[in-house]
Amino acid sequence: MSWQNNLFEILKNEGISIFSYVPDAGHKVLIDRALLDDTIAAIPLTSEQEGIGIAAGAYLGGSKAVLLMQSSGVGNCINQLSLIKHGQFPFLTIISMRGEFGEGNPWQYAMGEAVIPSLESIGVKCLKIYNQDDVSKTIQSALTMTFKAERSIAVLLSQKLLGSKKF
Repeated sequence: MSWQNNLFEILKNEGISIFSYVPDAGHKVLIDRALLDDTIAAIPLTSEQEGIGIAAGAYLGGSKAVLLMQSSGVGNCINQLSLIKHGQFPFLTIISMRGEFGEGNPWQYAMGEAVIPSLESIGVKCLKIYNQDDVSKTIQSALTMTFKAERSIAVLLSQKLLGSKKF
């Protein structure tokens, strides 16, 4: 089983029933699996910030959600993340990183480098995964931190894990 399929199974088994996403090659397996699963609400977004309201609403309604996005979408979310911080909602996002290891697109660097400082400044703890051996234990830790300790957690899938994209 690929690490992406394993990641989907962990999320589903831990009760994540809502996957909101902006289409992204780094999340292709998660998105495709969510779309095919009748027990999952897979919600395409026009902007990443919409997923923050969905996550807050899911929590208030007794469900668990995850927001899937690329690092370039983090900048679209900062203002909306103040809702999560002020309301003290648990929040989980999985971010496919760009602008790092092997990146050939110069436009990806600015936001890629700003992800961790931006998220941590608004109260979102970042956990970065560099290799597939760490996927299961990191996502399990993130789920515990998010839904048991009611924290805001971003799991960052590095380009070392995903592979760099050609430009």
